[in-house]
Amino acid sequence: MKPLPSKDEIRQWISENPGLSAKRDIAKAFGIKGDARIELKALLRELEGEGVVEKSARRFREPGVLPPVAVLQVLAPDAAGDLYAKPLEEGVEEGPRILIIPKKGDPALGAGDRILARLAKVDLDDHAYEARLIRRLGSNPRKVLGVFRLGSQGGRIVPIEKGDDKEWRVAADMTMGAKDGELVEAEAVGARRLGLPAAQIVARLGDPAGPRAASLIAIHQHGIPDVFPDAVIAEADKAAPVGMKGREDLRELPLLTIDPVDARDRDDAVLAEADTDPANIGGFVIWVAIADVAHFVTPGSALDREARRRGNSTYFPDRVVPMLPDILSGDLCSLHEGVDRACLAVRMVIDAQGAKRSHRFVRGMMRSAGSLHYAQVQAAVDGAPDEKTAPLVEPVLKPLYAAYAALKRARELRQPLDLDLPERKIELDAEGRVLSVAFKERLEAHKLIEEMMILANVAAAEELIRLKRPLLFRVHEEPSPLKLDSLREVAEGAGLTLAKGQVLQTKHLNRLLSQAQGTEFDELINLSTLRSMTQAYYHPENFGHFGLALRNYAHFTSPIRRYSDLIVHRALISGHGWGPKSGGDGLSVWDEENLEETGKLISEAERRSMAAERDTNDRYLAAYLSDRVGAEFAGRISGVQRFGVFVRLDETGADGLIPVRALGREYFNYDEGSQTLMGSETGLVLGIG
Repeated sequence: MKPLPSKDEIRQWISENPGLSAKRDIAKAFGIKGDARIELKALLRELEGEGVVEKSARRFREPGVLPPVAVLQVLAPDAAGDLYAKPLEEGVEEGPRILIIPKKGDPALGAGDRILARLAKVDLDDHAYEARLIRRLGSNPRKVLGVFRLGSQGGRIVPIEKGDDKEWRVAADMTMGAKDGELVEAEAVGARRLGLPAAQIVARLGDPAGPRAASLIAIHQHGIPDVFPDAVIAEADKAAPVGMKGREDLRELPLLTIDPVDARDRDDAVLAEADTDPANIGGFVIWVAIADVAHFVTPGSALDREARRRGNSTYFPDRVVPMLPDILSGDLCSLHEGVDRACLAVRMVIDAQGAKRSHRFVRGMMRSAGSLHYAQVQAAVDGAPDEKTAPLVEPVLKPLYAAYAALKRARELRQPLDLDLPERKIELDAEGRVLSVAFKERLEAHKLIEEMMILANVAAAEELIRLKRPLLFRVHEEPSPLKLDSLREVAEGAGLTLAKGQVLQTKHLNRLLSQAQGTEFDELINLSTLRSMTQAYYHPENFGHFGLALRNYAHFTSPIRRYSDLIVHRALISGHGWGPKSGGDGLSVWDEENLEETGKLISEAERRSMAAERDTNDRYLAAYLSDRVGAEFAGRISGVQRFGVFVRLDETGADGLIPVRALGREYFNYDEGSQTLMGSETGLVLGIG
């Protein structure tokens, strides 16, 4: 039998072969077989006890030495923008510092990502290893959001997520001092064994019934990034106002911002004037100026990486999770009244019928002549100006409305999808409790800004196509035949018709919506039409925008709150040669090479935000209605299934289910084709609408 190696020989071999350090590898290397394996196991246990090696799963290694291939968790970028990672090896509390070395084609990584990487040991002051990505792993540790229940040996977490009845146990040293009944966020830990799965609390979020808990729950449930890394804040804090160099002076133009009354950021300003060109009688010149966010958020910076990761700002009734830190979104990029602000602007000429004749983009400096809100503008034009709007009515506001009248004529000719689904607004008191749920007012002022933004977005897409520059289009494809068949069935059930056997256009859907207008099926047809639509997304290829009936469309007008618009701004900057030729604020080579991936990421972020906003509104509505149990409400059936009917309340828009057992004592027959339930004794028919 071959003699056992010495402890020094084993230590030396493990040091030289970190990737082959399981007990069977060591036994094979030293020719140890049979009963000698038991002696080897005892020897390795001694080495572990002496601290000469440490055990990780079934492998042994030198303390502080990592294997050549390891699972890492990416950390937030440092002040220089470099990405570091920590090892996720079992038993490693504070691993050595690992620098991630990206190579061309690697996906963008963000804080919290788990990756499999190849490690190389280096002898440098600021890091001990360099990592090269093999692949990004599919999931981070599972997040758990729930209510903590204190126990004798730690406690347990009762999830709040709908449909999740699984509880988690929390060891006494993993509670973060959470109190009984507190809302907490936790992460799954360890391998699943018998009994409840284990978790450790990573954040305490306060009272789950608190008035502001609804949005916190949604933020954590949907993984909305809501804390800016230190490097991002440090970059934002260094930002300074922009000078005039390389910019066109637009400060004499009486550009106005028109926003909701509670707006925190103002990224678009408008102006319209009658065109003095004798060849364009009745035409207008429209200016749309947009905050020059690209100047502050440059490619590859910490700000840029975080904005790309967030994709967009997320809006809740009680808070906003912004894409950019407040010093930019609420100050330096925001087009506040009476202060100089850098902008990208487009001058567009339209004819009397609202068709665009020409456009010209500039990188400029503007000074807002007024920060107004929608109702204030509408009241002024309707003959009730206040002190602020009175001097603006004749020279500024009336020309804006006259230009909008021309744009309306073009819209009627184009026939974009004309859905009528009033939006509801949840109003909160100072404590965050729901005061009321009301319909959002839809004024002509809202439609004016909407049409001018659409026109500017079209101009941006057309300009970049002309310049042959890559960009992200806003794509909305036509509905699938299957969804159209479903819509047609709903329409026929309501006694209406949707044309068949022709290429579908928005005008055909508008004809259906017009048939339903004013009838009991109005909301049903609007909702069903909306549900038949595909979801819009961002892509470097142009597939058109079905809903707006536009061939070329890109998002240009909201770079403070949408990353897509920032990409379009950079493309315009590069296409026009504005700014430095290298290392500037235009579209970088990396941006161009990763456009499709960026489009996918920000489309997913948009859907994530929409889901979080919807869930928050549902929770607020539930809280509002919980005080009114026993009250009666008017509502309409919005869906029919074998097990009951879904009802949408007229007042609040809240949805709920009435189970079939609560509809009456008789048996109800379900007809899938007509989407109805019929009472077997009374003949009562319950259908959508």
